[in-house]
Amino acid sequence: MNVYGIRAIYRFEMARTFRTLAQSVAAPVLTTSLYFIVFGKAIASRMGDIDSVSYAAFIIPGLVMLNLLNESISNASFGIFMPKWAGTIYELLSAPVSWIEVLLGYVGAAATKSVMLGLLILATARCFVPYDIAHPLWMVGFLLLTAITFSLFGFIIGLWADSFQKLQVVPMLVVTPLTFLGGAFYSINMLPPLWQKISLFNPVVYLISGFRWSFYGVADLNVGVSIGMICGLLVICLSFVWWVFKSGYKIRH
Repeated sequence: MNVYGIRAIYRFEMARTFRTLAQSVAAPVLTTSLYFIVFGKAIASRMGDIDSVSYAAFIIPGLVMLNLLNESISNASFGIFMPKWAGTIYELLSAPVSWIEVLLGYVGAAATKSVMLGLLILATARCFVPYDIAHPLWMVGFLLLTAITFSLFGFIIGLWADSFQKLQVVPMLVVTPLTFLGGAFYSINMLPPLWQKISLFNPVVYLISGFRWSFYGVADLNVGVSIGMICGLLVICLSFVWWVFKSGYKIRH
């Protein structure tokens, strides 16, 4: 295991975050604060509790997950896309590092940044609404698993994309809509029966449901199924990255 190579990639990616604090940290926190002002204050006062949880507190896991998914994908996809765009990826491919070590460096940095942002959003939420975490260890576990899985997904997008526009297509047109329709701001049990069944085809529903359970002990779906969904996505993403590096798809031609 080339620890020096992993550390070099990891430190380079982390340094890029601290050079763009306004974009990487300040913007998501400010956006989340606006969500709490609009949904947590203005709308929550007109809504009742959901599963014995106040609406302002109910949306916290959904808001964290919304930012976590987007930031994980953005950080990882941009990190690997830049070497492709600049042509320096050939130096990376010829360096004495395996695809696993490359993956650990880029995905590890992206997941670290996403987890830091998620914890910062939780701290920001405390300024607007009181909340308790029923299962803190499970909460951290869901946070880590989701950050790693979607950083892997973002890494795949960065390998696939051949322009800056394509980097934004999947997050904007697929992931963000799925998150909003995945129960970030409501319980899927509030939907008509037909739409409840349709929602089960949305993988983000399982992520948000499991994450919310770690906070309040209530979930729309079985927690075991949520964990299985995250692990299944993780395995699929790992398998695809392995195939990309083995075949050279989009990186050697």
